[in-house]
Amino acid sequence: MSANVNVLITMANQIGDFFDTMKNREQSLEEIASHLRRFWEPRMRLALLAHVDQQAGAGLNEIVLDSLNTHRNLLALPARP
Repeated sequence: MSANVNVLITMANQIGDFFDTMKNREQSLEEIASHLRRFWEPRMRLALLAHVDQQAGAGLNEIVLDSLNTHRNLLALPARP
């Protein structure tokens, strides 16, 4: 794992920890993906998705991994204008 991916994993897990407190799991998964889509550059999102593909998401919290897998198509899109 590269140092950059480790930083992305740490940041994604922090986001996941915040949204994991919500009672509605589906909403939590949507909120994590929405946050990543709004605030992360496409190359950051793509690097995290590549990590999921190459390393089965090693180091990611379960809720983050679930969100990435569930909302992969949204996260792979270019940045919003």
